[in-house]
Amino acid sequence: MLSRVAENIYWMARYIERAENTARLVNVNGNLLLDLPRHVRLGWEPLLDISGSRELFAEHYHEPDERSVVRFMVTNQNNPGSILSSLNQARENARTIRDIIPREAWEQINELYLHARGQANRVLSRSGRFEYLRHIILGAQTITGLLAGTMNHDEGYDFLRMGRNLERADMTTRIVDVRSATLLSETHEDLTPFENIQWVGVLKSLTGYQMYRRTTRIRVRRPDVLRFLFQEAVFPRSVAHATGEVESCLSHLPLNEKPLKAIGSLRRKVLRTKPDGLRQEHLHEFIDELQAGLARVHNSIAASYF
Repeated sequence: MLSRVAENIYWMARYIERAENTARLVNVNGNLLLDLPRHVRLGWEPLLDISGSRELFAEHYHEPDERSVVRFMVTNQNNPGSILSSLNQARENARTIRDIIPREAWEQINELYLHARGQANRVLSRSGRFEYLRHIILGAQTITGLLAGTMNHDEGYDFLRMGRNLERADMTTRIVDVRSATLLSETHEDLTPFENIQWVGVLKSLTGYQMYRRTTRIRVRRPDVLRFLFQEAVFPRSVAHATGEVESCLSHLPLNEKPLKAIGSLRRKVLRTKPDGLRQEHLHEFIDELQAGLARVHNSIAASYF
């Protein structure tokens, strides 16, 4: 397989996953604010930290209020991480590999981008925003299902799965890091009574609430949520599962020695850690190490194949 084709498949998958994750994040943040009491105003700024775009936001907007942050995260094409920008980049990658992926998948990606662009003004109202984000999430899942059900499960599909799962692992660590820093009771005493709601919000950001309850069969608690999101083998958005998928894909590919070493080291670190002992400062350091590890895995894949 040509390195150019492999790179385009890999990035197409990352951008689709990024658009879906951003849509979930904006949607759940709005719902979380409605669930909390009026005197607890957590606002929309944490979304800027999760996406690592606070400085870019400040170049275009004065205040991180609901309207500005939502527009920045969803439709602002000056933000390369916005939903619209991500879908545009996924579409450009898909356009160059139309002969490699099923025609229906290309058509669905194109249609999702055109819908996101054409209906962009709907995010300005809360009711319109919910339907808009729901369409993005379902559209991205449709593309993922189409590719899984119709694309040859060959080397190209391995690059697609690697891109998708690296993006998932990255988003999971970002959400846990920023959400825990801004919401946890150990740093905000006035939020102690609402800890359960906050952690439910973290799980819902990753569409993991029902699977958490089904797997753990206990109430939502900080150590159990951290264990579930970092180490659960059967939850697709846990760091352990996503990195395991990348490791499995790499094992099918040639020239895999360095990226396999990088992903293996990262996965062992995740599985060795004890979530009960991760107090806030240690949790932040641990997540910093994970994100640096994910960056090393990406760089190693790029150096070996692109």
